[in-house]
Amino acid sequence: MKISDVREQAFAMPLTNPSFPRGPYRFVNREYLIITYRTDPDALRAVVPEPLTFTDPIVKYEFIRMPDSTGFGDYTESGQVIPVMFQGKAGGYVHSMYLNDEGPIAGGREIWGFPKKLGEPCLRTEKDTLVGSLDYGSVRVATGTMGYKHKSLDPVAIKASLETPSFLLKIIPHVDCTPRICELVRYKLEDITVKGAWSGPAGLELGDHALAPVAELPVREVLSAVHIVADLTLGLGEVVYDYLKS
Repeated sequence: MKISDVREQAFAMPLTNPSFPRGPYRFVNREYLIITYRTDPDALRAVVPEPLTFTDPIVKYEFIRMPDSTGFGDYTESGQVIPVMFQGKAGGYVHSMYLNDEGPIAGGREIWGFPKKLGEPCLRTEKDTLVGSLDYGSVRVATGTMGYKHKSLDPVAIKASLETPSFLLKIIPHVDCTPRICELVRYKLEDITVKGAWSGPAGLELGDHALAPVAELPVREVLSAVHIVADLTLGLGEVVYDYLKS
């Protein structure tokens, strides 16, 4: 293989057999359970990187079911998103993500910088309850519940909330383990069609785990919950801050 061939083909690893195709990526019938809760402000200060800021000590715990996604297939993920501000505009900082499919783990980390780790999340309906769970190995680290479709929500407002930009801290190390890339990345969801959205009573329990420390942002008060089904495209991102040049 010539040097020019490497340059033309290189977009992901391994070079000759990438774990995922080129984006962008379309998701059909993507299903969310998002539980918003109040946490300790000191805990947020310890994990939200400047130049992002936050006003209220709020976290959104998400369980997301993706049965049909371009290139990535059928998988589920779970994690925490923190409402933040960047240059006076609202967004969400993706703090943690756990999922059960190698392709989107590799693609999410390599392309955008999603903080993805291998876990066993699940989102399912049990009689009158929507149930989300996250296991790390054999240990249960998160359980979220919501009354199933108690109240319909305005799809226009839900679409606007999904269109809010999100931020990621992309880190790629050099061969000596120093950071070669350390960037704040912004991305958006695009071409969104909300098929349904509902609210209901909710509960959230987080368990301690050394390698899946979701409980380090403890639940002090559950504020709300939303259940969403939508089609959307995960857009490619842009670098908005370079920690190595600033």
